[in-house]
Amino acid sequence: MSLFKRPLRKIPKGPKKHDTGLRPGHRFEGEVRDLSSDGQAVVAHPSGRVFFVPGAWRGESGLFEVTSLKGRMGFARVVSLTEESEQRRTPPCPHHGFTSDSCGGCPWLFMDYQEQLQSKQQQLLRVLQPLNTALELSAIWAAPEELGYRNRAQLKSDGKRLGYVAGSSRDLVEVSDCLVLNAKNRQTLSELRAQLPDPSWKPGRAKQWTTLDIDDDIDADKVTVNERRPFRQGNSAQNQRMRDWLQDRILQLQTPSPVVELFAGSGNFTDVLVAAGCKPVCAVDSYHPAIEALQKRSLAGVTGLCSDLGRTGSASELESPLSTAKLLLLDPPREGLKNIQDYLSLAPELSTIIYISCNLATLVRDLQVAIDHKFQLREVQPLDLFPQTPHIEVLTVLSR
Repeated sequence: MSLFKRPLRKIPKGPKKHDTGLRPGHRFEGEVRDLSSDGQAVVAHPSGRVFFVPGAWRGESGLFEVTSLKGRMGFARVVSLTEESEQRRTPPCPHHGFTSDSCGGCPWLFMDYQEQLQSKQQQLLRVLQPLNTALELSAIWAAPEELGYRNRAQLKSDGKRLGYVAGSSRDLVEVSDCLVLNAKNRQTLSELRAQLPDPSWKPGRAKQWTTLDIDDDIDADKVTVNERRPFRQGNSAQNQRMRDWLQDRILQLQTPSPVVELFAGSGNFTDVLVAAGCKPVCAVDSYHPAIEALQKRSLAGVTGLCSDLGRTGSASELESPLSTAKLLLLDPPREGLKNIQDYLSLAPELSTIIYISCNLATLVRDLQVAIDHKFQLREVQPLDLFPQTPHIEVLTVLSR
């Protein structure tokens, strides 16, 4: 070996350029600067990374623990709070929480109801800003009851337990009661729990659980495993308020028909159209059993059609009714109507759009397309369909 050669040795690698040492379990102090679109607290780490934290509120500060990392974002949990919101309250439900053994169904139950409403109003105002509309936003309609309002729910079971899914995982959480269910459904839940254990509720190998859909128009002995119930709005009082609002708006229109109604379901809004004098009405939905139920109602002037509305090219299947439609009514699922441009392009006579939405992001996306088609946003009415959650229902009217 040459006297000038030395044995090679490993040089310890230095920290990565952007490695701040953050790992699950790391704790840090921070302040909640905002709420995300799904209702979680937004907390900035001293390194600049943003963390989403359930169970904290705007203006609160404390100690947080990292639970997971994803790109430049992360997720954390509350360890302790050094400053709490004055609107914070003790949740009345023993199953409420943000761990893997807590029900994730009511993530805002720890906050005063009026504070929840104010936050939803602010969130809607913020997401509407990109539309550059000078329209004044109407005040959100509060629910008459903040508990005991749900007329339907989907329970899950592994044959031994019955409950919901934890908000922080995919784990099944057993519940002894559910305070947001109305009286009939709480009784159904109690009767179903009395049947445990039930081998017929045990899931297959590839599944974590079976589903049991309950509804206040059926009894416990009529609940069937893995059987989807026809869609209906989950809050009867607020649904009636939406129906009343819709009727008022239709009666104000000079040319309310012909009508194309998309995502009609089994006719929750269709019979409002008929009662307001709309005729003809082409009611369309992607779920065949819902259209069958609608057709059995034999509403005057209503034609029910089944079509996969979100599929590319689906608008062309409705070219005939769209060509003469004056009013387009749609109440889509969270995905919205991503191909709404195709429908508007086939509706040259359309003068009014009434869009009822359960997802702010897809609502703004679809409203922008309508505005590009020379429609103007005339009214935005938020409504609290599901208290104790970040969910916002929005009723809008556009005209051309």
